[in-house]
Amino acid sequence: MSECQQITYDHIPNRQVACVDMMSFYASCMASLHNLDVCKVPVAVVGNLQQKGSVVLAASPAMKKQFRIKTGNRLYEIPKHPEIRLFEPKMAYFLEMSMAITRILHKYVPAESIHVYSVDESFIDLTGTEKLWGDPAQTVREIQREIYDTLSLPSTAGMGPNMLMAKLALDVEAKKTGFAKWTFADVPVKLWPVSPLSEMWGIGRRTEKSLNDMGIFSIGDLAHANLQSLEKKFGVMGNQLYHHAWGIDLSRVGAPVSGGQVSYGKSQILMRDYNTMAEVRVVMLEMCEDVAKRARDARKAGRTISLGIGYSKNVHGGGFQRSRTIAEATNETMKIYAVCKELLSENYDNRPVRQISLSITKLEDEQSIQLSLFEKDNWRSREIGQVMDSIRNRYGSTAILRAISLTDAGTAIKRSDLVGGHKG
Repeated sequence: MSECQQITYDHIPNRQVACVDMMSFYASCMASLHNLDVCKVPVAVVGNLQQKGSVVLAASPAMKKQFRIKTGNRLYEIPKHPEIRLFEPKMAYFLEMSMAITRILHKYVPAESIHVYSVDESFIDLTGTEKLWGDPAQTVREIQREIYDTLSLPSTAGMGPNMLMAKLALDVEAKKTGFAKWTFADVPVKLWPVSPLSEMWGIGRRTEKSLNDMGIFSIGDLAHANLQSLEKKFGVMGNQLYHHAWGIDLSRVGAPVSGGQVSYGKSQILMRDYNTMAEVRVVMLEMCEDVAKRARDARKAGRTISLGIGYSKNVHGGGFQRSRTIAEATNETMKIYAVCKELLSENYDNRPVRQISLSITKLEDEQSIQLSLFEKDNWRSREIGQVMDSIRNRYGSTAILRAISLTDAGTAIKRSDLVGGHKG
């Protein structure tokens, strides 16, 4: 590691960007619906109250503090206590509340200055609104007050000269204080001490390990690393990591995403442990059907197929994520399923499974698919798939099912009336 050149911010855009995040959004929505104070009442939103192994989707601050129950716990881990309030999710209501938040943001900035990052988190660019609303930091606090007064949803907010700094101010400081504003001058004092590296927005566990292997353990280490070494190790991402460590982010709020969708995927936490490969294959086929249909609807096909398996906490968790690239792009259910079966057979160690995820990437336009002359009835299977899709699009996802969905292991029927994987 060598000492880097000191970066100056003279020519770096310095905007007024805020990241507004709803506090324990699902729990806050349910508390608001039932006239409860989410900051005082222990509230948990659970996927299905009839399933003891169902996942906690959200927990209020009081639930986390008093009972140490947080997102990811299971229903059976929640103690019996008269003050605890449990609710099943109402996904349609959550989406309605999310849209109500966005409508409030529209009162303060135009649509092109809003980026809805997730159902409960948005970026807004207040640059140039000073003549309308005054100090942007005070405007953000006013937005937080209006959201709370109108919807009874508490929030936290971070501000910075760009999206990255606003998000870091939120994650590192504002989630403890309610509001924080960072400037480039705060980078050495507030950003560089951040460790482990995965606490930094945009750095995952795998990247963290690679950086640790280079002797980089804090954001300050990253900022003073040799840029050429980072670029050699990570390519373009190495350059981005380096500049992010200095708080530099040139992306703009509201800028269109280039390139369109880069993958089609699905992930499912199972309602019970699946103990055999045969059971796992049932859900895997249903998921392949869903992913393939979405790709076909978009006239896309993929060459790389990925399968992820998460083992039950009862056997100490863990799992695997594997990918395989095939010679020709596909959006046929059974071809995707065949690759997933291979990946499962090669890597599954017979432990109980609790989560399955799969995706197709390296997408191409469907027109690029060449029908092999050596595959008998290849055209017929594609035509059958299109007919099945049209029936489902018109009459619903359960209008036509594979027989495996009628077995005990099938989940397609139970999940057909869910919104975002949960009850509407």
